[in-house]
Amino acid sequence: LVKGKGDSHFGYEEVCFLLLFGYLPKKAELEHFRNILTDCYEIPDEFVEMNLLRMPGRNLMNKLQDAVLTLYNYDDDPDNTDVYETMVKGINLMAKLPSIACYAYQSKVHYYNRDSLFIHYANPKYSIAENFLSLLRKDQKFSDKEARLLDTILMLHADHGGGNNSTFTTRVLSSAQTDIYSTIAAAIGSLKGFRHGGANHKVRQMMTDIMQNVQHWDSDDEVENYLERILRREVGDKSGLIYGIGHAIYTLSDPRAVELKKQARSLAAKTGYADQFALYERIERLAPDAFHKVTGNEKVVCANVDFYSGLVYEMLGIPEDLYTPMFAVSRISGWCAHRIEELVNASKIIRPAYLSVHPKRDYIGMTDRT
Repeated sequence: LVKGKGDSHFGYEEVCFLLLFGYLPKKAELEHFRNILTDCYEIPDEFVEMNLLRMPGRNLMNKLQDAVLTLYNYDDDPDNTDVYETMVKGINLMAKLPSIACYAYQSKVHYYNRDSLFIHYANPKYSIAENFLSLLRKDQKFSDKEARLLDTILMLHADHGGGNNSTFTTRVLSSAQTDIYSTIAAAIGSLKGFRHGGANHKVRQMMTDIMQNVQHWDSDDEVENYLERILRREVGDKSGLIYGIGHAIYTLSDPRAVELKKQARSLAAKTGYADQFALYERIERLAPDAFHKVTGNEKVVCANVDFYSGLVYEMLGIPEDLYTPMFAVSRISGWCAHRIEELVNASKIIRPAYLSVHPKRDYIGMTDRT
């Protein structure tokens, strides 16, 4: 999909269509779908003022949850789980979430960082990637290359099967026949976690620590020595983890990370990030050996999608507060598709079985307890 779109069109909307309907759209179908999306861009003024500007959030993921749940009250029939109605509600949320994320960010930096507040209206002529950059930047200016790079990132994050934590959360809540607003809010809460979508924050924190404490970035010995110290819980956040390295499914390579790396290399030389990119590459190359040496574990590990995403976001001028919300802005398309599939095909609630490992005990009366 990423290779196929080239520079002919923005691909994220095409991915959304594919996830929701199961096939690649013809040109007229895609145009019609885009028009439906852009018609849903607009957010009621009172919603922005009352829920985002007057009540800023310290954490934007929590604010996204709050905003999605509040949109329940703007729906005349919010508890309707009919498949068509679910599709309509899902597309509405997909269209509005980029604006909500940007407005929540502007509100936060205004009230907590004392920065100037500026609010732009969504532009129905723009793709979701273009619209996000326009809403985020004070002058609303961006290059076509920047917008196409962000579009690619959105494509790569749109879905990752039903087993990842936030999508499984979507499946569980959908199987309970709850409303889409509660479902998406729960998925956002799952994505926030540092073992899931929030991992991109941990990568950036780790890389900042490495850049501050490794004197010679071009030295394999120095970099690998520091990675080994991270694994031994001596430095960094003492977790013993090299964030962005390793994945539950991918071993030899994460195809999303491979594509992001290409994009990062292309952009780094033009934005003054060549040295940082070279350090990222060096860590990606050295981390597996350091992991094997320190842990004794022969598991094959590779860079995952979170490893390069933060660097690309930084080069695009997207603040760290928005790294994980950007993931949500993209992944909501996959969540909606999985919700529809669950509503169509499943007739039972998802209820995993648990077995207590504690031995059975007899009841002891209060007076006999010692």
